[in-house]
Amino acid sequence: MAQIFHALGLHMHQPPGNLKLLLDSNPWEAEQIIRCYERAARYAHRYPDGVLHVGFSGILLEQLQDPEIIDRYRPFVDIPKMLESYAQAGNIELLGMGYFHPIFPLIPQTDWEDQLISGRRMVEQVFGRSPKGFWPPEMAFCMEMIPALVKAGYEYVVVDGVHVQPHSGVLDLYQPYRASYGGATITVIPRDRDLSNAQESGLDPIWFFNEVRHKVAQSPHPDIPRLITTWSDGENGGWFRQMHEESGFFGRFFAPYLEAVRSGQAPMRPLAISQYLRDHPPVAESSIRTGAWNVGATSGLDFSQWAGTESQRQAVAKICAVSARYWRIKSQEHKLSPHGKEALAKARKLILEGETSCFLFWGEAWVPELYKRTEPAERHLAAAEAELF
Repeated sequence: MAQIFHALGLHMHQPPGNLKLLLDSNPWEAEQIIRCYERAARYAHRYPDGVLHVGFSGILLEQLQDPEIIDRYRPFVDIPKMLESYAQAGNIELLGMGYFHPIFPLIPQTDWEDQLISGRRMVEQVFGRSPKGFWPPEMAFCMEMIPALVKAGYEYVVVDGVHVQPHSGVLDLYQPYRASYGGATITVIPRDRDLSNAQESGLDPIWFFNEVRHKVAQSPHPDIPRLITTWSDGENGGWFRQMHEESGFFGRFFAPYLEAVRSGQAPMRPLAISQYLRDHPPVAESSIRTGAWNVGATSGLDFSQWAGTESQRQAVAKICAVSARYWRIKSQEHKLSPHGKEALAKARKLILEGETSCFLFWGEAWVPELYKRTEPAERHLAAAEAELF
C-alpha cells in the first residue's frame, strides 16, 4: 500500500464580543469553550510526533488578548500561557483566516484584501510566525479569491473536496491540486467531507483506520502517496467540549490514535501540509466550484445557511451598499480634514466587523448584530461625506 499521510485540522472562531457575552450569560459554556483552545495546544506538546493544523480568526485572537478576557477567564485557563504554548509547538501548523471570519464570496471583493492582510498579521503578531495555508471561513470559496490569497502571501488553501473539479475529469480527494485564476496559482488541499463529519461528531481510531484503508484502496491512485485531510470546528459540539477528557476528541480519539502511530499499528502518519507539499509538489490542475462546507442538512452549494432568507439577503445587500459608499468616499480621502479621515477609519472598522459570518449564520436572532455595525458606520460616513459636498 502507498504511504498515507494525515493532515488533521481544527478551526477556531468566536464572533466579536462573544467570549465576554458567554461569561455573562453562560459561564459553563464559556469554560467549555476556552478549555477546547487550551486542550489542543496541551495535547500537541504531549504528543510531539503528532501534528495539528489550527486556524484562528483574527477577531478571536483579538478577544484572547483583551486584558478583561484574560482576567475573567483566569480561573479556567491562563490565556497568555496558552497562546505562548501554541507559538512554541513546532507540530502545530497555523493557518490564516479572514480577520472577522467573513463569507468571502458574499462580501465585496474590495474588502477581501483588508480581511486577508489583517487576519494574517494577527497570526504573525500573536504567534511569531507567518501562516503558509489559508482556511476559508465556513469553507466558502470561489476561484476569484486566488489572486487575493496569493497577494496576501498564502501558498495553499483548504477547500471542501466535493467542490474540486479536476481538469482530468477524475476526482482524487487524496492529492493536492494546482488552481489558477487571473494569472495567479495556488495549491488546493481537498478536505474529505465524510471523514471530517466523523471527526466533528465522534471518531473511533479503529474505525478511522479501517475507513482510511478502504478509501485509499478505492481511490484513483492507490499506489502513490496519499494525503488524507480532515477538518472540523475545534470548539463546537459535545465531542470537543466534553469536560471529561477521556470521553472527548483528544482523550477518546487523538491520544489513542497517536499511540497507534507510535506502535506502528496505524496505516498512516500525521504530517504537516507544508511538509507534504515540499516532498510532493502538486502537478494536477483543477478548478473549484463556488461553495461552502455542509451545515446540517445544507449542501454548501448555494450559501443558503448564510443568505437563504429574505432578511439574510437584505443584510448582505446592506453591507455591500455601505462598503461601496465607503470606497466612494475613500477615493477622495485627500480632501478630508483629520476629523473626516478619523470618521472614515471608524466606518471602515465597523464595515469589516459587520461582515462577520455569524451575524448571518444564526439567522433572525443575529442579523440585527450586522445592522448594529452598519448603522453607526453610515453615520460616520455621512460625517466624512459632509466635507466633500
